[in-house]
Amino acid sequence: MFKRQTNKNVSKFLLISAQDIHWSRQQVLALASQLSVMIISVIIFTTLLLSLGERRLQEDWADKRYSELQTVGTLASDKVNFLKFRTQAFANGELMNQYLTTPAELQKERLLENWSGLLTHIPELLGLTLFDPQGNIRIATTPAFDNISLPEVVLSKDKIMGGNDIYSSQIQFVPINGKLVPFVFQLAWIENPDQSIRGYLVTYNSITEVLQSIKPAFFNHDTPLLLLGEDGKLYAGDEQNSPLKKMPNALGGSLQQSYPSIWQQMANTNFGQYHNDVGTFVFLKIELAAHHPIIREYYLLSYIRHEDIAARFERWRYILMSFGVIIAALASALLFTRHRFQLEKNANTNSITLSSSLFNSHQSCLLVNNSGRVIKANKQAAETLSLDIDELLERRLQRILQLEDHTYQALVQAMNGNKPWSEVISFNDQNCTIYVYAQPGTTHLKSEHYWVITFENVTELSTVKQQAYSYQLLSESDVATALTDANGELIKFNHKFKKLLDVEEASKANIVDLLGEEITQQWTDITSRLSLQGKWKGQIIANTGTRFANSLKASIQAEHSLDGDIEYLVITLQVLKQQTLSKQLPSQQSPLSSMILPLAELEIHFSTLTEPNREQTCLMIMDINPEGLISHISDIDHLEKRQKDIEIQLLIDLPTGYQVARWRLGSLVILLPLSDSIQAHKYAMSTMDRLEQSDLNEGINIGIAGYPEQQSFEDYLANAEVALKRAKQTGDQNICQAFTRKA
Repeated sequence: MFKRQTNKNVSKFLLISAQDIHWSRQQVLALASQLSVMIISVIIFTTLLLSLGERRLQEDWADKRYSELQTVGTLASDKVNFLKFRTQAFANGELMNQYLTTPAELQKERLLENWSGLLTHIPELLGLTLFDPQGNIRIATTPAFDNISLPEVVLSKDKIMGGNDIYSSQIQFVPINGKLVPFVFQLAWIENPDQSIRGYLVTYNSITEVLQSIKPAFFNHDTPLLLLGEDGKLYAGDEQNSPLKKMPNALGGSLQQSYPSIWQQMANTNFGQYHNDVGTFVFLKIELAAHHPIIREYYLLSYIRHEDIAARFERWRYILMSFGVIIAALASALLFTRHRFQLEKNANTNSITLSSSLFNSHQSCLLVNNSGRVIKANKQAAETLSLDIDELLERRLQRILQLEDHTYQALVQAMNGNKPWSEVISFNDQNCTIYVYAQPGTTHLKSEHYWVITFENVTELSTVKQQAYSYQLLSESDVATALTDANGELIKFNHKFKKLLDVEEASKANIVDLLGEEITQQWTDITSRLSLQGKWKGQIIANTGTRFANSLKASIQAEHSLDGDIEYLVITLQVLKQQTLSKQLPSQQSPLSSMILPLAELEIHFSTLTEPNREQTCLMIMDINPEGLISHISDIDHLEKRQKDIEIQLLIDLPTGYQVARWRLGSLVILLPLSDSIQAHKYAMSTMDRLEQSDLNEGINIGIAGYPEQQSFEDYLANAEVALKRAKQTGDQNICQAFTRKA
């Protein structure tokens, strides 16, 4: 009957839902973590492949460009060397010889005409100039090079070159038609048979044209080719398409200044590659027109942007990303299928375990057919119903549970409607209460139905609820009562308390805030007394800022935990009638802060203060039993009455936070918080003035002590007593201070 089904609607035929597949939080987290690790791995692997692919493409480009740079360098050297032979041929030409032999105007025109043809047909030839033996210009095809003078090494008397030697200069710049052109000039010696100098022929050759004649055969037109000098100056390659930000793009610009990291790499080696975040660079050192003892060395530099490499690699990028997405999807499906298979396997095992142990559990359970008869019961159900298991079988559920007809019909309707049903049933004869829960179920045959009836004994719970209800009724008395935690936050309160302080039903307000500013100022002292004595009683005066109109009599009882800490506070509040207050003080009701304390309680309050708070206090002793009044006060009763009158007068105007305590008959001790010597003296004088208005100031002496350093309460009191003795000796204002605080 309880065999687990594996079809799509399996959840309908389960005995309980626990037999179905359940994705627990642990399994969901496991699957999520595995998927996350797998996705991150795929992303990292794909990114690594993309990075390696782009880097490989960069290296391939660099290798190819380096090979091309070698070819360009070789061809450029050959080209410049060829220019040497051409310069020598020009110097040894017949027209040149005729002109030097017979320097007539006709010969000069013929020579210039010949040179003009050479300039037209040779792109890299910028001009020719004939110098006399002294280095002065005799004939020039263009005035652009008039400022070019022959080097000293050529004109020097220490002749180290001549004959068929060709002198090549370093690359220089000359403005032609408003444009700066890099050129190199070559000089040929024109000698007589006796090796005397007849003149010098200089040809000017454009380096840009030399490179342009070579580059198209090897380089893409969009790929930059730069020619740099040994100092990093740019001699060719200024026409770059969208040059890099730091690359020099003007002739004469210095790579050493604009891009020192690349130049440092180039200066330390003759060839190589350089990679950074924006591009790949390839460079090669070459020699142009080298001859002993002068060597002309230059650098060929080419580069490509990484974004151009990425653009070329874009198709492979999409292929790799698509491949990564496919791998991730397949791996995700595999992981999900694996977890699903494991859950299916566990669900089958759980189904068998649950079905076999259903009637061995501690929960009372009955299996009932759709006719309402018990077909199976476990031992716990028999014990709960006080029947044997055999007596339960084949009996009607209605009779066993003693259900009324309407209750049983509601159960049947719920089961037929495939809905759960629950009810609390009491057995009067057994004094027992049970909570019954019924759930419909079906087997793999849809025509077979059953009911699963589970119940538990809730007799004790019902008793507790009834008892709690009784306690609630008991607490709803005419006395406002509240239960708070150790900090005063409301936990529970009765209707009288709610009405008295106008709080909401589920309020979590603090009792200190509800009772007004007066109780707030004294709460620290109250908690100290609760910690020491376990209870506190006092009066709370109503004013315009309180929630209550009449003054209250408050009682707080502390409930301690096993550790001795305050765990709960039980607070009761009673409204005081006006007549009661009038009896206590004739002119004004006593505020909470004006209660007369024993000296021991004042000492306890002093011990609860922190050292910084103690340093801001003053202690005052008021003596009302002077020797001069002994004749007028004949007995103790008169002295006690006088003391009470003075106490009442003090309490009427006692500032908030001041504490008054009886020391002995005829002596009062007043603790002044947040006071210094000046404030304490002002308070003493104002007190004397008020007593004078009531004719109570005769024979009053006051001693005041400050708290200049850490000391005990006994020392504090002794210092005030010393001040009192001095006050009796002065006979002036009868007020004296001793050991006051240091300014």
